[in-house]
Amino acid sequence: MGAEVLPESAFQPFDRVAVIGLGLMGGSIAAAIKARGLAAQIVAFDQSEAELALGLKMGLIDLAADSVATAAAQADLVIIAVPVLAMEAVLVDLAGSTAANTIITDVGSVKAPLLDAARRCAPTLLPRLVPGHPIAGSEQHGVKASNPELFVRHQVILTPVVETESQAVRRLADFWLAAGADVVEMSPEHHDAVLAQTSHLPHLLAYALIDTLSMQGDSLEIFEYAAGGLRDFSRIAASDPVMWRDIYQANSGPVLTILDRYMAALQDLRGMIESGQADELMAVFTRAKSARDHFSTVLSRRAARDTPAVASLSADSSADARQEDPL
Repeated sequence: MGAEVLPESAFQPFDRVAVIGLGLMGGSIAAAIKARGLAAQIVAFDQSEAELALGLKMGLIDLAADSVATAAAQADLVIIAVPVLAMEAVLVDLAGSTAANTIITDVGSVKAPLLDAARRCAPTLLPRLVPGHPIAGSEQHGVKASNPELFVRHQVILTPVVETESQAVRRLADFWLAAGADVVEMSPEHHDAVLAQTSHLPHLLAYALIDTLSMQGDSLEIFEYAAGGLRDFSRIAASDPVMWRDIYQANSGPVLTILDRYMAALQDLRGMIESGQADELMAVFTRAKSARDHFSTVLSRRAARDTPAVASLSADSSADARQEDPL
């Protein structure tokens, strides 16, 4: 089943946006808001005073708050950009500090923990909580890496649930469209399964490969002789370890499912190499090349699009949310 493109509506800038967590993603959202005039004022909170100070110096934010509650007060949009396992504490603070019409969203790579925490600890937020995930990013981290164009022509997945107000979803979709992104809706469960395959597994493999190579007898010397293939494959292993530790704890079920399939495929390949099964190896490589060529076509088609779109995907749709994503 394909994606249904929904009509766009004119975006009305927010009065005050609160960004909780001023790293790469939070900083890039602030930068996009500033560059495109998506809000009159941006206030941010981060555990690191240095990051807040840098955000002010770079002109990304207007105010630095001393707490989540202070940042969220009087905001009509709150964006949570902290590691997945830190979101529960943020939701608790937001439950007692936001107005009844404040829209709340996040940028996390796993949706189930956010929604579970909201239902347990902050159920009053559910009607205006619109879980979100920009499929964009970089192996760099920190507010210094902020990029106002980070989301342009990249997909943002929204995963509203039955409690979510449709008006809040529409308002947030318009915000992301105004930031230059495409917007897709899917269920939280489908999102977590898709991202386990397209983002979480690749990052796990990159970390494992670099760790394996660095633990050899010649230690780090091997990287002196590495070519571009290793550089390209391993680039995402430079991503924030804290963030990825949280992701694997939060999305362990879907990750283990696809990891088991991958390990079985590796075992099959090992057997083919050991037994000299050249034809079988050729068949695997040919199938993989065909799939990769299709992926390249999908990416090229996206890059050629000029107008962002809103799409709705069913749970059995093959979501094309495939841009590389360090979240």
